[in-house]
Amino acid sequence: MLIKVEALEKTYILGKQQVHALRGIDLEIEAGDFVSIMGPSGSGKSTLMHILGCLDKPTKGTYRLNGRAIEDMDDRVLSLTRNREIGFVFQSFNLLPQIDLLRNVELPLVYAGRPRRERRDRSLGQIERVGLTDRLSHLPNELSGGQRQRVAIGRALVNNPSIVMADEPTGNLDTQTGQEIMEIFSEINRAGTTIIVVTHEREIAQHSNRILHIRDGKLNETEVISK
Repeated sequence: MLIKVEALEKTYILGKQQVHALRGIDLEIEAGDFVSIMGPSGSGKSTLMHILGCLDKPTKGTYRLNGRAIEDMDDRVLSLTRNREIGFVFQSFNLLPQIDLLRNVELPLVYAGRPRRERRDRSLGQIERVGLTDRLSHLPNELSGGQRQRVAIGRALVNNPSIVMADEPTGNLDTQTGQEIMEIFSEINRAGTTIIVVTHEREIAQHSNRILHIRDGKLNETEVISK
């Protein structure tokens, strides 16, 4: 099992108040799955994504990623795990505006300490995969929203992660471009990468194999998508 979560809770302390963002989540995701997490604003879906992505730790419960206990990791090991295992795609793209497309895609390899030639070769491969070989020297502000999200996907894939996590990846895109981006995720999934998408849009979630419905910090329903 790639991901196994049991009795997961996340509580934030705001002054004298406790905010229970997650309340007893149980979840399993197998390698090669394509899962969407849906819920209204404030439901806990982004908090769950942050914990699954090793960006945060649970207050209670267990999270096993490839059999390893995430809650027991220190910050250094957690950072290494993120870099090696997980690629991230965000609604706002999170590209560095002062460097070109190629160097943006290379960034995870820079953090991983990979040699320059390897960084370039692997980055060029992912840029070709997302169809932007004619934009190598362009800065992010010279690209359309859809192109910037393709760059972000290439960056997420460049370290060959076992999981790609996307938080509202079509939120800043028009409907047609959003569907094109989801088709790219589907292609990546068919090639064997596990995909986890957070979204509030059902037409986006229907690209996945399963939809996890979360409300008030609880997993209410798992919906299997027939294709």
